[in-house]
Amino acid sequence: MIALDWGLSSFRAFRLDAAGAILAQRSAPAGVLTVADNAFESVLAAQLGDWLDDAPLVAAGMIGSRQGWVEAPYVDCPAGRAELAAQLRRQPLAHGGAIWFVPGARWSDDRAIDVMRGEETQIVGALAASGLADALLCLPGTHSKWAIARGGRIVGFRTHMTGELFGLLRRHSILGRLMPPDPADDRDDAAAFQDGAERARTPGGLLHHLFSVRTAGLFDRLAAPALAAYLSGLVIGDEIENALATAPRDLPVLLVGAPALCARYARVLAQRGIAATSLDETVGARGIQAIAQAAGLAPG
Repeated sequence: MIALDWGLSSFRAFRLDAAGAILAQRSAPAGVLTVADNAFESVLAAQLGDWLDDAPLVAAGMIGSRQGWVEAPYVDCPAGRAELAAQLRRQPLAHGGAIWFVPGARWSDDRAIDVMRGEETQIVGALAASGLADALLCLPGTHSKWAIARGGRIVGFRTHMTGELFGLLRRHSILGRLMPPDPADDRDDAAAFQDGAERARTPGGLLHHLFSVRTAGLFDRLAAPALAAYLSGLVIGDEIENALATAPRDLPVLLVGAPALCARYARVLAQRGIAATSLDETVGARGIQAIAQAAGLAPG
């Protein structure tokens, strides 16, 4: 089958065998926000080319949102592959086939509503790849997700806008004024990152600790190229501190995402005495396949 991870900024396609192994993959900067006049089928044809055959075609991510091709409404938690499969949305294609869209997941309590779209397939795939039915999963990124899985289903999750906050502070706040003009010149300083993560554990709160980025630069406690690493440690450390405050401690921890970013999270978790297993974000393709199999669209 063909699994699509189609987000706001990128398009990724995976051809999988029946066991979930990735046989080939393609990617392009052809995300939802780049598609003009709702010409999604034309973009799909241009990107897949000879892959547009009789293989089942299932897509996850923002392509199934209100801003995308076809909206696949959110499924309430608890949600696993069976619940997600039951709400797949079918869209006929001009060449005679069809594409199916995976719904997002929604969780709420008395105070707030939280949603994910795309990450639900990574969670399904991570559980399948790890052989776990119960886990605490962290999916770091622009909007990091912390999810609890029980019995192979997502029973709850919370979003932390860590990556977006870091980017805004790095590029558009006074904190970035003492950093190198080009973020490419930032140094991945492990000691500065660790200092930031440890500072996040001390009293005062993130809004207070953030100003220490500026004073560390003003008084030469850190060199300019190391300030971004310190800021990263602060925001990631604060995220993890708050996530662990409400998370169950009886579950194994899975990190799902880009290897370098997962390594940073694993480092902070290790400082707190928690071991974590890291999985590449391509497990989302396996999750899409598991959902397709539950829907009877792909052999299992």
